[in-house]
Amino acid sequence: MGKYLDQLRQKLPEYPGILGSEQYIKTAVLVPLLNKNDKCHLLFQERSDHIRQGGEICFPGGKYDPKYDQNVLDTAIRETCEETGIDQHQIEILGPLNFYVAPAGVIIYPYVALLDINSEKELNPNQEVKSLFTRPIKWFVENPPEKYHAAIEIKPHYKNEDGKKEKLLPVEELGLPDRYATSWTTRKHRIFVYKSGHYKIWGMTAELIRELVGILNK
Repeated sequence: MGKYLDQLRQKLPEYPGILGSEQYIKTAVLVPLLNKNDKCHLLFQERSDHIRQGGEICFPGGKYDPKYDQNVLDTAIRETCEETGIDQHQIEILGPLNFYVAPAGVIIYPYVALLDINSEKELNPNQEVKSLFTRPIKWFVENPPEKYHAAIEIKPHYKNEDGKKEKLLPVEELGLPDRYATSWTTRKHRIFVYKSGHYKIWGMTAELIRELVGILNK
């Protein structure tokens, strides 16, 4: 028993991480601020229609790539430069927000940054970006988001590309309780929505805005 206790004393982490995080996709985003007309604005991008989640509003960012990135902060900066055309030297990192574990199997690492520009018109976005626009932070401080929910469902099986049922968890063979042989709803997942003009800012982007506003209101 002493051997195992000694190992635990030596090896238990000082700061625990996220159990099972290797199953999640690591992504990073920049929450970009700029001084526009002497007001603090957030910069947003509308995704191009031909890419995944086309037409949605988001902050610049993307998937962590160990070939190019030493850490997730590198990811946020690299993706921002690629998507908006800004030079890395025009980005001042102010600090991180709390990371966000999304139900879709993604961990998002957000960083708040100040851009050394006066308008989104100074930027040259790539083909992934349909448009760039800004909104004053004050608007989000004064206009809380609407709150909705979606149900999260776990399925022990699914239909593959051929339409055939493919079993993922053999409930009967393992002798697990019968209630797990069909889909089950685990909980409700909150979804925030900001309606700003004709733009609907929601999901993970809205979560990050709400987190930022919460810090400002402390």
